[in-house]
Amino acid sequence: MDVGSTHFWLALLEIIWVNILLSGDNAVVIALAARSLPPKQQRTAIIFGSSGAIVLRIILTIVAAQLLLLPWLKVIGGLLLLYIGVSLLLPEGDDDGQAKEHGSLLSAIRTILLADLVMSLDNVVAVAAAAHGNLTLLIIGLAISIPLVIFGSTLLLKVIERLPIIVWLGAALLGYIAGEMLVSDPALVGTVDGLSHQLHTSVHHLAVSVGIAGAIIVLATGKFFRARALATD
Repeated sequence: MDVGSTHFWLALLEIIWVNILLSGDNAVVIALAARSLPPKQQRTAIIFGSSGAIVLRIILTIVAAQLLLLPWLKVIGGLLLLYIGVSLLLPEGDDDGQAKEHGSLLSAIRTILLADLVMSLDNVVAVAAAAHGNLTLLIIGLAISIPLVIFGSTLLLKVIERLPIIVWLGAALLGYIAGEMLVSDPALVGTVDGLSHQLHTSVHHLAVSVGIAGAIIVLATGKFFRARALATD
């Protein structure tokens, strides 16, 4: 595909648009993970976390077709998302000092990278399809998307400061995504089909139900551990 061709630029715009549409949940995670940091470290976490997440997504996209066929991979990813969702609801410690701040920054970046890697398992398939196998097109498209994701995360951080309930909504979103991932794992296709047949419902409706259950689990677990942590302070 020639760089100067109309087809190339249309495909590039398609990749950028698809990535914007699919990065809403990633922006939520980035904002939630960075919300407790000082303003200067928030910017650092967002920039490094977003850039690192895009690099991971490029690598993952290259091998997406093979990865998505591996059994139990989505189950592991779903469980990781449940853990991340609960951890984002826990209260932050009040310890001060440069070492504590440095550790919190690294922790935020690590959370961003891990969550984005897990949630990108499905997203990268659409991006890879839009690239039509052109690696150069894929890298350019995702690289251009970096500032767009960063802008979305920064904007969401400002909203979180005014509406703390968004933290809970974001955690619930992670739980919902985790539930959907569990149902869509290749190793559970037979089980899910059989269960949906027994319940006289479609696989899609079952996935939605499991997603809602995942959101409830994250909120209930996060509330329990948050209350216990606050009680011991």
